[in-house]
Amino acid sequence: MATQGFYIGKYEVTQAQWQAIMGGNPSNFKGAGNLPVEMVSWNDVQEFLARLNRATGRNYRLPTESEWEYAARGGAAASNYEYSGSNNINNVAWFTDNSSSRTQPVGTKMPNDLGIYDMSGNVWEWCEDWYNSEQKSKVLRGGSWRSNASRCRVAYRNFFSPGFRDNNYGFRVVLP
Repeated sequence: MATQGFYIGKYEVTQAQWQAIMGGNPSNFKGAGNLPVEMVSWNDVQEFLARLNRATGRNYRLPTESEWEYAARGGAAASNYEYSGSNNINNVAWFTDNSSSRTQPVGTKMPNDLGIYDMSGNVWEWCEDWYNSEQKSKVLRGGSWRSNASRCRVAYRNFFSPGFRDNNYGFRVVLP
């Protein structure tokens, strides 16, 4: 979806998209191709992006944290929702109370004001930025299927080592 100066993926990168570029599927919750890819580290995502860029001739990358938050809030005309697209988390997010303890197909909840899905819940999304000046951890945003409601808020920040993988870590891409 087009936003201020960049395009951001309407959905989290799916297992089918990962498989098409990487030739395998690292996900714990394998299934339909429209499940978000997970069990990917920030470092793994960098390899995916390099291969995607070679295959397409484009310059895809992870969103910066500010780009991610701008898109999650709904852009310039943001409604200031607690979650991406609503104050009612059940309308927009797969989280601990409704996820059946696993990821769910992308785009099955309501989108936000920009038409972007799953920016709250489903899988945490890696961002380009370091969490702080120590440069040991990368930013994750959005919460996941395993998160409580407070961790799915648009304002909530998380972080982890760029080499860490988990079954609730995924991503979406940006095209400047």
